[in-house]
Amino acid sequence: MAVYEGLAIGALARRTGLAVSAIRYYEAQGLIAPWRNAGGQRRYQRADIRRLSFIMIAQQFGLTLPEIKDVLSDLPGNRTPTPKDWQKISVGLRDRLDQRIATLTRLRDNLDGCIGCGCLSLPKCALYNPDDRAKRHGSGPRYLMGDSPDT
Repeated sequence: MAVYEGLAIGALARRTGLAVSAIRYYEAQGLIAPWRNAGGQRRYQRADIRRLSFIMIAQQFGLTLPEIKDVLSDLPGNRTPTPKDWQKISVGLRDRLDQRIATLTRLRDNLDGCIGCGCLSLPKCALYNPDDRAKRHGSGPRYLMGDSPDT
């Protein structure tokens, strides 16, 4: 019976659809941690297939790599995550996703009007933001970030 020696980086790339360079980048970012065999080649655990798949999905949700790293720190590094592990992660992600959905909804709903930037460059902005009131909340698209125009 053969001893499991892990997955080579090429095999991991084929299984996940990622480029080898992307896998190395995620390794450099601390998102996965391969070991080296006697010949010095990277070897990955089968659990890394799921970890990399999660990374790709989380990026589609708009999570940054540091946010993804934070989430993955709760997963076991030496075994395949269980459904209970993933359920715990999904609860934590739900708030982040709800915040992003709210931001996108505000953007969609205000897309044909002012983007809420706080500038007075458009004549209509004086109606949404007289005397540049949004500026007191800070820089950036204040209304899209959740500030109310009447506060």
